[in-house]
Order: sequence, then structure tokens, then C-alpha cells
Amino acid sequence: MIKAVFPGSFDPVTLGHLDIIERAAKITDMIIVLVCENSVKQSLFTLGERAEHLRYLTNHLPNANVDILDGLAAEYARNHGARMIIRSLRCGGDFDYETQVAGAYKKLSPELETVYLSASPEYSYLSSTVVREFIKHGANIDEMVHNYIKIKLIEKQRGSVDHGS
Repeated sequence: MIKAVFPGSFDPVTLGHLDIIERAAKITDMIIVLVCENSVKQSLFTLGERAEHLRYLTNHLPNANVDILDGLAAEYARNHGARMIIRSLRCGGDFDYETQVAGAYKKLSPELETVYLSASPEYSYLSSTVVREFIKHGANIDEMVHNYIKIKLIEKQRGSVDHGS
């Protein structure tokens, strides 16, 4: 059985993330989507909310599971019998960063392979940061996120406005 993990912050989940998850599900027996904290960024959604969003959006994939990462992705993968870590690439800058991450994974768990999936061309510009910036300024995000996420973003935005008044 080929089991893989796909770690990320998914804050929010974009159509690019979903594309990678669906493609990874086709080449593995099981894909575990790991929701992680990004210590560099302030999160919009909680870990639990992001996991809930991903469960909803991947429920059509029988071989996809969602979990919350508390620790290192390489250790999680090893402890859960995964043989590979899926990483996505959008541009050349991503490759430089991702090869460093892959090297660190290899140091922690030499048996793991990092598999890169290139972003589909229609999502090569897309990131959660772009979505957060667009929604903050009222721009159209219809081609960036699933409608379910758009609704969650609008609810979150209204909630932050309501608390501030």
C-alpha cells in the first residue's frame, strides 16, 4: 500500500490545494492531508476549522483522510506508515524552498521520498496569502476557492467586523 502525507497550512484551502489532493489521491492508495500551523503567519482559521473544511471538500475521495499535525511531518509520516510526502510547486522559488524541506525530511526519515506535484497552470499564481488579501479588499475570489470556502471566509470576515464594533 502506498500511503502519502500532504502537509500544509491550508489557511484557507484553495482550488490549487484541492487540485494537488485530487491528483495525489490518483497516484496513492491513501493520502493523508495534514493541517499544520505556520509559525511565520497569523492564522485566519483555527486548525480545527481548516481540518473541517478539508474533510468537507475531500469527502468524495475515498482514499483521502485529514488530520491535524502536532509535530514534524516526517515523524508523522514514519509513525503512520507513509512512504512519501507530497509537496506542491508553483514556481522556481518554490523549488528552492521545497528542496531544502525535502533534505530536512530525508535527514529525519531516510526511508521517506518527497514527491513534487507541479501546480496546474490555472493555479500557478494561487496561494492562501493571495486569497486572504483579495477577500480583505473585497475582490472576486470565485476562481480561487470552492464556494464553501468563500462562504466561510465571508462569515469569518463578518465575525471579525462584528467583534470590533
